[in-house]
Amino acid sequence: MKGIWWVLIAVLCSLTAESHGQRGTFMTADEFRELAFPDSEPESGTLWLNAQQQERAAMILRHAYPGLRVRYWRLGQRSAWILEEVGKDQPITMGIVVEKDHIADFAVLAFRESRGGEIRYPFFTDQFRGLTLSDRGDPPALSGSVNGITGATLSVRAASKVAKLALFFHRQVMAGGTSGAD
Repeated sequence: MKGIWWVLIAVLCSLTAESHGQRGTFMTADEFRELAFPDSEPESGTLWLNAQQQERAAMILRHAYPGLRVRYWRLGQRSAWILEEVGKDQPITMGIVVEKDHIADFAVLAFRESRGGEIRYPFFTDQFRGLTLSDRGDPPALSGSVNGITGATLSVRAASKVAKLALFFHRQVMAGGTSGAD
């Protein structure tokens, strides 16, 4: 009978360790900036959101954007954004690099949920490369599909929303929206 209890305890411990194994910080903001601009120093900027931009961001996220400004880095037609969106219960921190009008790179910097951490791996993040923002529909859609991951539906949705938001913010900066250098 003692052996059964030890097996039960071992199984419960492994399940607890597994659920916490997806959480973590995988890249710092400085590391992300170096990834986005490997050979040069970008200019830091702030996009101040006017009422129309806040409304559009809310349509993309399906809830209000939590701030009045967004910080970014820019060099020419390339911009880098660190944005957060809640998966199920916790925020997921993601970095998106946009060049011209498409996503050049996508990375999960920090994941705090107990499930869905698979979105940090290249098999998932590489799907965003080359995608643009389609203006058809409200909210706007990505130009291509993003395959889901079983058990990570809310994390996948959060990543897709953030990708759309970064493309939208990039457009605002490139169009000379309400931005300023820091």
